[in-house]
Amino acid sequence: MVVASPNPIRSESVRNIELPVIDLSAERSKVSSLIVTACEQYGFFQVINHGVSEDTIAQMEQQGLGFFTKPVCEKQRAGPATPFGYGRRNIGFNGDVGEVEYLLLDTNPLSLSKGSYPFSNDPKMFSSAVCGYMGAVKGLACEILDQMAEGLRVHDSSVFSRMIRAVESDSIFRLNHYPPILCKDNSNTEVGFGEHTDPQILTLLRSNGVGGLQVSLADGVWVPVPPDPTAFCVNVGDALQAMTNGRFKSVRHRALTNSFKPRMSMAYFGAPPLHAWLTPPAELVTPHNPLLYRPFTWDEFKNTSYSLRLGDNRLHLFKTRNSVHN
Repeated sequence: MVVASPNPIRSESVRNIELPVIDLSAERSKVSSLIVTACEQYGFFQVINHGVSEDTIAQMEQQGLGFFTKPVCEKQRAGPATPFGYGRRNIGFNGDVGEVEYLLLDTNPLSLSKGSYPFSNDPKMFSSAVCGYMGAVKGLACEILDQMAEGLRVHDSSVFSRMIRAVESDSIFRLNHYPPILCKDNSNTEVGFGEHTDPQILTLLRSNGVGGLQVSLADGVWVPVPPDPTAFCVNVGDALQAMTNGRFKSVRHRALTNSFKPRMSMAYFGAPPLHAWLTPPAELVTPHNPLLYRPFTWDEFKNTSYSLRLGDNRLHLFKTRNSVHN
């Protein structure tokens, strides 16, 4: 298990390879095929020509940076994050820490409009920017999930997306801010947010043009993700790995700080309703590919995730008896 640590990154295996970048404006069947391949090989890809307007992104970035540049005493009035609100260094509930401060927000527009007062001097503008951004990103997430189902040749192409379209969806929105950290040795980076997978279905993430995100390959090599202001990063989460019967891989990733520039990332975590049962569609379970994980609700899986450390493997606790012995 690797968790966030105050110690600088030293001798680790880092490799610069070309990660998938998918143009969503290309022919649909080609896009679906490329998405499936990326999810099977990496659990990660970037999308361009995604349809989220530059203005929507800029307004959200302005509001986020406006909050994080406030004095600490003002930011602390928006906390602690229980679960929504401002937090600093503490990640989760079990002792993990990182060089990060964050703002965790509910995706329900009504909750946002009522609860934006601690986050901004202009709560209406803040909630408008967040609602506009989340609406656009949720639409993008649903489109990507539909194309995943089509690429997997699942009869019901909305089998994944309807989980986050649901009114009771447990999706969340998180702004992470990594201040510059001056390292004591020759390293330019420290761990800002430690190695982990996302428990939800899908994560859509973008940053303010400062690098720091890294994804882990199967052999343990870390691959830096070059920042691209025109792209969204897409992470496969644990729930989607289970719902694809292991076809897609939940990507392990981490975020590093920068010694010279602050980094802010904006992450939309698409999640099912708490009562939703997570199990693969019938097309993905065959005699040659038997069921890997027992059916479980998102509420059960979420509670299990909260009981573990950041870097722990959660899905292995839900494997079927046969898959455990294979």
